[in-house]
Amino acid sequence: MAQLDYRTAGESHGQSLIVMIEGLPADLHLDIDLINGELRRRQGGYGRGGRMKIETDTVNILSGIRSGATIGSPMAVQVANKDWRIDEAPVVNHPRPGHADLAGSLKWLTTDCRSTLERASARETTSRVAAGAIAKCLLLEFGVDVVGFVRSIGPVEADIDPSLDPEGLRAARDANEAYCPDESAAEKMIEAIRQTKIDKDTVGGIVEVQVHGMPPGVGSCFRWQDKLDARIAGAIVSIQAFKGAEIGDGFKVAHKPGSQVHDAIYYDASQRNTPNLGFVRKTNRLGGFEGGMTNGQPLVVRGVMKPIATLLMGMDSVDLKSKSAQRSDYERSDVCAVPAASVVAENVVAFEVARAMCEKFGADTMNEMKAAYNHYLAAARNL
Repeated sequence: MAQLDYRTAGESHGQSLIVMIEGLPADLHLDIDLINGELRRRQGGYGRGGRMKIETDTVNILSGIRSGATIGSPMAVQVANKDWRIDEAPVVNHPRPGHADLAGSLKWLTTDCRSTLERASARETTSRVAAGAIAKCLLLEFGVDVVGFVRSIGPVEADIDPSLDPEGLRAARDANEAYCPDESAAEKMIEAIRQTKIDKDTVGGIVEVQVHGMPPGVGSCFRWQDKLDARIAGAIVSIQAFKGAEIGDGFKVAHKPGSQVHDAIYYDASQRNTPNLGFVRKTNRLGGFEGGMTNGQPLVVRGVMKPIATLLMGMDSVDLKSKSAQRSDYERSDVCAVPAASVVAENVVAFEVARAMCEKFGADTMNEMKAAYNHYLAAARNL
């Protein structure tokens, strides 16, 4: 069985976005409504630009399924672009500070930033959301629930009820365009985005992803490449415009003694048949990870998104042909994509978790994978 993995292809204004997924076990039934729903959420959120009014993202699965279920072969998934005009799109000679424009033009030895920005565009995350949503179909078979939301936008921070379960978080998040479970903060976030648009500027923020229902022992401490928390952090920072990731309390732990950082361990026999196997914690400061492995607690990861590099006001730049001072070019864009980015973060985390689950319990078919999962939990309970 191949390792679960995916690759993306496609440009912002090309014919379509493509994702190729390998390593899914056979007989996994795909929920197309769930997958398209995630793509639809990625297109939404307050602060999005005009491009999302043009597109209606839905998946067209070209291979790897039969009668709605996987057959174990590579899966090719397409999302068509309605705004297909890559050959007619204007040349860009004035790179935008903060974007891939200048670095890519120098790397590929051209004065036209168009080729770089077409691939570097966050439109590519459409493919990653599709892959993550397919991975969610697998995770749900094991009772693993992934939910992402917005923690802050600009100076506005949410105060989120820690007692909310995934269903409660999802319901509160979906009740507003900021994708934030704190209704009061969501209103202030929307106002901050509105003012930013008036100022012809952009604004960033912080998103959070929680994963509930994970058993302990997924991931590894033997090789750094197999540490699940590191792989998740890498996936988060790989999202366009993301500049940092933290697990659990993250950077806050640098300012606390160990007694206020580590999560004390208790045993509760009444929870023996839950995924945590009865080993419970009163805190979750480490975000569900110890030694690069899950410890039975909910996984908690956050990512910080910088303000988008395309400013309506422009910034000082240089004409790559004449080297004269110019203002940066404007490419139709968003004022704030933090809500949409929370959807991307949720789905890239889902894929990394699914990849790790397949590594530990993987098999050629879903029935075999479930049998391995159940056998592991039974053996762990009998230690």
